[in-house]
Amino acid sequence: MSEAGRIGVWIVGARGSVALCTLAGAAALRAGLIEPTGMVSELEAFRPLRLADPGRFVFGGHEIRPGDLVTAAARFHRRTGVLHPDILRRVRAALRRADARIRPGFTLDRAAGAPKVAAGVHVGRGVSPRALVDRVRRDLRAFQGAERLERVIVVHLATTEGVASERVSRLDWRGFERRLAGRTAAGFTASLLYGWAALSERMPFINFTPSPGAEHPALAELAAAQGVPVAGNDGKTGETLVKTVLAPMFLCRNLKLRTWFGYNLLGNDDGAALADPRRCASKLKTKDAALTRMVQDPELRSKVTIDFAPSLDDWKTAWDFIHFEGFLGTRMSLQFCWQASDSALAAPLVLDLVRFTERSARLGESGPLTHLGSFFKAPLGVSEPDFHRQFARLLAYAGAGGA
Repeated sequence: MSEAGRIGVWIVGARGSVALCTLAGAAALRAGLIEPTGMVSELEAFRPLRLADPGRFVFGGHEIRPGDLVTAAARFHRRTGVLHPDILRRVRAALRRADARIRPGFTLDRAAGAPKVAAGVHVGRGVSPRALVDRVRRDLRAFQGAERLERVIVVHLATTEGVASERVSRLDWRGFERRLAGRTAAGFTASLLYGWAALSERMPFINFTPSPGAEHPALAELAAAQGVPVAGNDGKTGETLVKTVLAPMFLCRNLKLRTWFGYNLLGNDDGAALADPRRCASKLKTKDAALTRMVQDPELRSKVTIDFAPSLDDWKTAWDFIHFEGFLGTRMSLQFCWQASDSALAAPLVLDLVRFTERSARLGESGPLTHLGSFFKAPLGVSEPDFHRQFARLLAYAGAGGA
C-alpha cells in the first residue's frame, strides 16, 4: 500500500503515443490486466519506499492535437500493434475520464514535422508569455481542486523543440520573470513556460524530452526557492541506454575505442519533428554526449545520425557500429541493432519517475533529483554517464530510506 493520497499526473502532450501507453498502462495495471514489466520501481529493492500506486493516479493534461484518447489509442494499435484491443476495450472508460480533463495547450514552434494543431490552440505569436504561463497555472489549479488531489506532478512529453534563444538561455530567475512580461514569447520554448508554470504552483516538474524545459538555470533557481523537485532531461530508453552499458565494458577491459557510429530511424511524431535540423540538434546533443563523457579520448570518432522513416511508426530502429583496438594493435568490431516500440519502453519509465518524484515531494526533497540519473540521457545535476553507477546511486538512495 502507498502512503500517498490522490495523486494527479498532468501530462504536456497528453494525446501523444508515450502518453497513450502511460495512461492505458496505468489503467491496465489497476484492472490487473498486465504485469508491471519494464517498471524499475517494481523491483524488490524499492519496495521499502512505499511508492504511490500508479493504478490510482488521476490523469489530465495539455494537448495541441485535435481528437480524443480513445480514438488515438485505437489508431495507435492499428499502426503499431501495440495496445491489445482487449486491453483497450477494458480501459476505454479510464481513457474517456482522462480525456475530459485535457485542456488546449500551446506551441511556440510551427516547424515542419510538428503535430497538427487543433483549432483555438495558442501558437505564441503576438501572445504574452505571461499570459501563457498564467493560463497553464489556472488549468493546473483547477485540476487539483476539482479532483481533490493531494499533489500534482507535471510531466513534459510533448514533441521535441528547438533550443531557446541564447538571450533567453542566459537569463537568471529575476530576468526570466521580467522577460515574461514582454509582448511576445519570441526566444522562449513552450517547455520552458510549462516548467515555469508548474514550479510556480509548487508542482514537481519532470522533463522526459530533450527540450530545454528543466535545464534552464532560472528554473533551477525557482525550484530551489519553491522547495520543489525537478527531474530530466530526455528519457533513456534505447540506443543511448545500450551505449551507457556497453562503453564501460570496453574501458574496464582497457580496449581502445576507435569509432562508434550510430544510425537511428524513427517513424513517429518525434521522428517527423527531428527532421527539422533545429529540433534534431537538441536530440543529438544528449544522445552523443554520454559516450564522449565516458571515453574522454580525443581520437575517438563518434557520430549519431537520425532519419525519419514514416513506415516504422513507433518502432524505433538503431544500428550501431563499434570499431575497437585490442592487444597487438588488433582491430575488431561489434555491431548491434536495436528495434523496439519507443512508447512501450518509455511509458513504464514515466510511471516510475512520477512515483519516485511524488515520494520526494512528499518528503520535502527539492531541486534536481540526482538519484534518478539512470532514467535520462542528460540528467540534471549528474556528471556520471555510466548507467551502472547511475543505477547504483538509485539503489543507494533506496537503501538509505530515500533520505
